[in-house]
Amino acid sequence: MRSRRPPAAPAARTHAARGRATPAARPSVRHGLARVLSKAGVCSRSEAARWIAEGRVRVAGRTILDPEFPIASPAPVIEVDGQPLAPPQRIYLMLNKPRGVVTTVQDERGRDTVYRCFDGAQLPWLAPVGRLDKASEGLLLFSNDPQWAARLTDPATGPDKTYHVQIDRLPDEATLAALQAGVEDEGEFLAAQAVRVLRSGDKTAWLEVVLDEGRNRHIRRLLAAFDLQVLRLVRVAIGGLSLGDLGKGQWRLLQDADQGRLGAAAPG
Repeated sequence: MRSRRPPAAPAARTHAARGRATPAARPSVRHGLARVLSKAGVCSRSEAARWIAEGRVRVAGRTILDPEFPIASPAPVIEVDGQPLAPPQRIYLMLNKPRGVVTTVQDERGRDTVYRCFDGAQLPWLAPVGRLDKASEGLLLFSNDPQWAARLTDPATGPDKTYHVQIDRLPDEATLAALQAGVEDEGEFLAAQAVRVLRSGDKTAWLEVVLDEGRNRHIRRLLAAFDLQVLRLVRVAIGGLSLGDLGKGQWRLLQDADQGRLGAAAPG
């Protein structure tokens, strides 16, 4: 006769005897130190890694040189340059990104970045919320609140984005319908939530394109699939927040009313 397996309870005791934690005793989720600093909104993750490598960061009184050093939640006391880590004042602003600058802090090719627009402003570290490529322009948001930025860029919680796009020919109704129906491109499905003609000339037209999610170079790739060349691309609104009369390269802080126009992405 075959012997029966022991009941579950003794098996759990066996795990304990071997020094392995039971599920209830498992430690809390851990994140690398550089990520913790970035999520606190005090710097970018790459900048945090540099601070750590330079010996400027201490955890529970100990200098840490490993950017991936695990930090459990709740985190121990973290110090930067001898000062306890404290979340900075949260900043939310909008920029009218000019054409020809890249959306990054530093560019390995030495190109101008969007941060030149903040020269002399003495702002804390801010991260772009989403991206606009070098040739694109218009409304771009910045903040040092990672949770707010995550809600804003999540297709499930973030608002739609509206673009005005100049193309190299006059589209017919079938083409407009096809842009909304969508197309597969490089393993991704690309479509516009809405498309309409704003105005047209003899050879070119301006479209209003609304996206409910944005993939890398979404509009350019979508239009190229139908042999439409983009001559100019301007993001004019995010949700109910419009670019308005904000000048090229100019920025302003968001007000409470602006946050309300962003809907579900508002802080809190």
